[in-house]
Amino acid sequence: MLTAFWEAAGGKLADRWAAVSIPALMFWLGGLAAWTYHRGGLHTLSTHTTWLDRHSTAAQTAVIVTVLLAVATSGVVVAHTATPVLRLLEGYWPAWANPLRHRLAGWLATRADADAGEWQTAYDRVRPPATPHAAELAAYTRLERRRRRRPAAAGYFLPTPIGNILRAAERRPVDKYGLDTVVLWPRLWPALPETTRADLLAARAGLDAAVTAAVWGLLFCAFAPLTLLAVPAGLAVAAVAVVLVVPARAQLFGDLVEAAYDQHRTVLYQQLRWPLPANPAQEREAGRRLTEYLWRGSDEDTPTFTPPP
Repeated sequence: MLTAFWEAAGGKLADRWAAVSIPALMFWLGGLAAWTYHRGGLHTLSTHTTWLDRHSTAAQTAVIVTVLLAVATSGVVVAHTATPVLRLLEGYWPAWANPLRHRLAGWLATRADADAGEWQTAYDRVRPPATPHAAELAAYTRLERRRRRRPAAAGYFLPTPIGNILRAAERRPVDKYGLDTVVLWPRLWPALPETTRADLLAARAGLDAAVTAAVWGLLFCAFAPLTLLAVPAGLAVAAVAVVLVVPARAQLFGDLVEAAYDQHRTVLYQQLRWPLPANPAQEREAGRRLTEYLWRGSDEDTPTFTPPP
C-alpha cells in the first residue's frame, strides 16, 4: 500500500514539476536564442561548451543540476502569479482604477442589453414548433454563446470579458437554485465525487497555465536589449493567451462549476439535514434560505431538519 502511495505521489509531483518547468524551459531557451543572436550566432556557444568540457563529470553534473533548478524555481515563481494576474484580468483592480472599471463595466452591460432584443427574436425563430433555417440557427447559437458569457443582471458586470465569463458562471446557480456559489462552494467541494473534483482541478490548472503563458510572454519582452524581435514575439504570446486561450478555459471551468451544482446540489441539503425542495418553484427560495443559514446561522423554528440517512 505504501509503495502504491509513494508511486502516486511521485507521479503527481512529476506532473506538477513538468507543468511549471516546461514553460520556464521554453522561456529560457528563447532567451538563450536571443542572446546567441545578439552575439552573432550559435557558434558563440562553443566557448561555454568548451569550458564545460574541461571540467570533471561531477562539475558538469553540478552545473546542469544548478541550471535545471534555476529553471524550475523561475517556473514556480511565475506559477504563483497566476491567481493575482487572473484577478487583474477579471477586472478586480485597485481602488484608484474604479472610474475606469465602472465605465467599462457599464459599457459592456449596455452592449448586453442591446443584444437582449436580438437574442429574443432569434430564440422565437428557433424554438418549437418553428422550423428554423441554418442561418437562423447559427445566429441564435452565436447570441446564446455570447449571452452565457455575461451575467444576467447589469449590476454584476465586470470590466473585462474574462471577468464576466467567470462572474456569469458564479451567478447561474444563484439564478437557477438560489444557491450562492461564493458561500457554498467550500461546503460542496468536499462532497463532490473524485472524478468531478479531478475534472475541476484539471480545468483550473489549464486556466492557470494560460494565465502564466501571458506572464511569460510579457517577461520575454525583457530580452529586447538583445534583440527587438523579443518584443513582438512576447506580446504576440501574451495577446493570444489573454484574448483567446484564457477566455476559452475560463468558460470551460465555469461550465464545470455550474455542472457541479446542477448534479450535486442536493448533497448540501442531505448533509445539512435540510428538507429538499419539492419543485422548481420552491427551490430558489429554499436555496436562498440555505445560503443564509450557512452564512449567518438562524434561530427560526423552520424548516424542520430531516432525519439523517
